[in-house]
Amino acid sequence: MNELWQVRVLFDGDCPLCLREIRFLSRCDRGRGQIQFEDISLDGFDASAYRRDPEQLMARIHGVLPDGSIVEGVEVFRRAYAAVGLGWLVAPTRWPGLRWLAEWSYQVFARNRLRWTGRSSACVDGRCEIKSVRPQELRKEPNQSG
Repeated sequence: MNELWQVRVLFDGDCPLCLREIRFLSRCDRGRGQIQFEDISLDGFDASAYRRDPEQLMARIHGVLPDGSIVEGVEVFRRAYAAVGLGWLVAPTRWPGLRWLAEWSYQVFARNRLRWTGRSSACVDGRCEIKSVRPQELRKEPNQSG
């Protein structure tokens, strides 16, 4: 096993989509320890250890490199995929045009992931607010009143 990890991914373990990606990367790592994972949703997690506040870490994915530097957004995925031998898969996200598209797509996801995963109560400023629908409204026929 390689004792020197390549990236530590700070992830939201309460996000089902995020957790699916982390599980995939963990399987790809095959216990080699190339990637470390730290769940920022756990009680006791200290964002200040990374010179960030919890809101910053929840707003987009962050990665920590062995030298202590921080990377964010799509670059975290580039580093993580490269660490498990799948760098070729994300290499096109460095190309002009595709780089912009990848960054923009990730920003859209990051901005909406709480709403899309049914955790709008975790949103700040009401940006992820979801209108709740009562079960009886779902069963109502279009011509029924009341």
